[in-house]
Amino acid sequence: MEAQSHCVVFEGVSKAYGDLQVFADLNVSLPRGVTTAIVGTSGSGKTTLLQMVNALEKPDAGRVYVNGEPVPQAELEPFRRKIGYAVQGAGLFPHMSAKENVTLVAGLEGWSEQAINQRFDTLLAAMELPEDVASRLPRELSGGQQQRLGLCRALMLEPELLLLDEPFSAVDPITRLGLYERFERVQKQNQVSTLLVTHDLREAKRLANYLLILDKGALVQAGTPEYVLQNPATAYVERLIESQLA
Repeated sequence: MEAQSHCVVFEGVSKAYGDLQVFADLNVSLPRGVTTAIVGTSGSGKTTLLQMVNALEKPDAGRVYVNGEPVPQAELEPFRRKIGYAVQGAGLFPHMSAKENVTLVAGLEGWSEQAINQRFDTLLAAMELPEDVASRLPRELSGGQQQRLGLCRALMLEPELLLLDEPFSAVDPITRLGLYERFERVQKQNQVSTLLVTHDLREAKRLANYLLILDKGALVQAGTPEYVLQNPATAYVERLIESQLA
């Protein structure tokens, strides 16, 4: 198993759903403290990869390590509290206010009201959200505001690892650019190890320091965006680049 310089390590990981083999003997290590983009077309295994990191799915064989420790088989809540998770469409609870959505888990963790308020205010400022969103319900907010709150919720507990499953894809292009800028600012300040699932190579090129390219459950290339884009390893990677960046 690789050293603490990696945030996530997949070691001989295989995963199937019935007759559908998603991964077979996957071995890859992801760098700590930067954003890694997991790129591929629909059905390539991107979300399954992310879910195995968070123990939402378990590998059929092999091991997944997070920050040097194997993903536990039991008592998952303490493990998951160290991981922030944001998904497409934000996934906010519709009956809760913005502040209740963001701070719910901190309350369950026993944070003081002062600590909760301080962290919430810090995150609002980082995401450039006005203070008056705190009391509003998700339906009273724009899609961009909802998505920013989803990121605030994922970051609330100051996680060691951040998992983002296409968090920017449900908003319009102009709003998306604003989200990119705010995410980049927060990431520069916090340097959280981040795994970003995306089908958008432009997004990966802009936000990521490291790329994984998946094709039908196989890892076909890994490296910095600059290296991958200049040196596509397979015809599939070449087509992916040409279709999105040409």
